[in-house]
Amino acid sequence: MRRKLFRFQQNWESPNVIETGKPLYTTIKGNWRTVYFQNNNPIVLELACGKGEYTVGLAKAYPDKNFIGVDVKGDRIARGSQAALAEGLTNVAFLRADIRYLLEFFAAGEVNEIWITFPDPQPRAKQEKHRLTFPSFLALYRTILAREGRLHLKTDNTDFFDYSLSVLPENGFTGLVYTYDLYNSSLNNIHLGIKTKYEEMFFNKGFSIKYLQTKISR
Repeated sequence: MRRKLFRFQQNWESPNVIETGKPLYTTIKGNWRTVYFQNNNPIVLELACGKGEYTVGLAKAYPDKNFIGVDVKGDRIARGSQAALAEGLTNVAFLRADIRYLLEFFAAGEVNEIWITFPDPQPRAKQEKHRLTFPSFLALYRTILAREGRLHLKTDNTDFFDYSLSVLPENGFTGLVYTYDLYNSSLNNIHLGIKTKYEEMFFNKGFSIKYLQTKISR
């Protein structure tokens, strides 16, 4: 508990964390480029970012893009926030919020790309509405993504991956490109070798990594 409280305090004091109680929490919608990043670069979200390994890794690789890690868990976000600060990365922010409420923080067409990396697959049938590729979530993504905006997904779970492949075309996403074995495919260079904690764990256990990318159709 003491460690969590310490991390919560870090978040409160960190300029790259936006959370309830801070001024930007209620005013940032539609203003990420002008108010926070102060540039006109593309915006990339990592949803359920956890400790932010992917957010920080991508930000280091693409200094000409803005990256926002979104997660409801403050103690996790603190890890990524502190890593970004230590690296001196000015193209990184973390938003502590529930993904269900993305429309409270992003205007229509404000986002260029979304990454979903190793989300909870919610395997039981009664959990379907909680999957991050369930139609209600896809509707949110479609709203905030710009024209030709892209969605990326990485997972070790074959059932969740199959589910996602089936629902995406039915919900306004097109041009699916995918592989069931990322590290042995021509798409491998897309992820730049960046691995989250869970990706490393599952890969070391012998699971193949599934990946897809798709774009919205207007």
